[in-house]
Amino acid sequence: MTAYGPDERLAALGHQAREWSAGFRAGALALDEDPDRVDGFLDLPGVRCLSTFGIPPEYAPPLEVGRHRYSGTTALERAVLTENLARGDMGMVLAAPGVSMSGVLMEQLGDHEQRDRFYGTVAASPTWTSFALTEPDRGSDASAITTALRPGKDGGLLLTGAKRYIGNACRARYVSVLARTRPGPLGVTAVLVDTVSPGYRAEALPTLGLRGAGLSAVRLEDVEVEPWQVLGRHLSPARRGIWSCVQVFNRLRPTVAALALGVAAAAHDYVVLRRPAATGADRDRIDDLGTRISATRALVHRAAADVDATGRGRVASAAKARACALAEETTLAACDLLGPAARANHPELDKLVRDARGAEFMEGTRNIQHLNLFPGLLANELESDLR
Repeated sequence: MTAYGPDERLAALGHQAREWSAGFRAGALALDEDPDRVDGFLDLPGVRCLSTFGIPPEYAPPLEVGRHRYSGTTALERAVLTENLARGDMGMVLAAPGVSMSGVLMEQLGDHEQRDRFYGTVAASPTWTSFALTEPDRGSDASAITTALRPGKDGGLLLTGAKRYIGNACRARYVSVLARTRPGPLGVTAVLVDTVSPGYRAEALPTLGLRGAGLSAVRLEDVEVEPWQVLGRHLSPARRGIWSCVQVFNRLRPTVAALALGVAAAAHDYVVLRRPAATGADRDRIDDLGTRISATRALVHRAAADVDATGRGRVASAAKARACALAEETTLAACDLLGPAARANHPELDKLVRDARGAEFMEGTRNIQHLNLFPGLLANELESDLR
């Protein structure tokens, strides 16, 4: 029996990712110091894997580990891979090229032409993508966005607005932008922006942690959008826009939980290696953290399996809330166990502390995940309302 239960297939994926994580760990501080160095890490096996993980097999060959194959299109596969790579460095995971959130949105909304263009480009060479929902002063409330998509010339459209804290937007070739075409919940539409288009500007923001993620401020000034770039154009308004956001967040939430869990496990590994002879209360504290990490891993895997089976995010919200809290607690406990000057003397641990805080803010803060656990406020109820 392994950390993945009796599932030999998931165990093989996890073990392979753990081997690759050593390269992430070795480059973590360099990437944190200068995120523009990311090009120097593109040949790492784990980064190469992430660059195509999540692309459907008709566009790119699946990952092969022994006799097993993985396309990365399920939440459970993404969670297992992500946790083990984040155990090396979460910043490197987020800095890697690949389909990321835009890939999940494409699976929900893309028609044949859109999928061919998007997946064909990303599969051909390492390509960054991005998902732009959050706006200045409005956060990630899809119902409050003001970025506008309006008619332009010759049947085209024009996109105008601002987004903020958008991962990899300063590196991306394609950015999925949520914009408004009219008032109301059915007036939100996703468009696939090619960042070479005139009017698109992205600037990296200074951050305390997760510097490799390339969090950016985006300006959209009359960006021309062709009809093929409107995602879900073949679907009813009720099946795109806010509903698609709910689906993306549901399916990616176990991955965010896995990222936080990877940070917790890395901090635990760090202190175990440096306090092998710990006794008494310190040993009990270290062992308790290890037990809780294992229990949270089981919850994350359950949440991912539930999302794959139902598309709903209730268990995933609980998993993310617990994993993010555990990441913060474990990194701070590691500092306490290594002495008052731990962060000054252990830059790797200092980075884990800074990165742990960032996981909470991905696709909504921990408070939002707590709200998702109460009847009447669940995302899947919004889905029912919009169907």
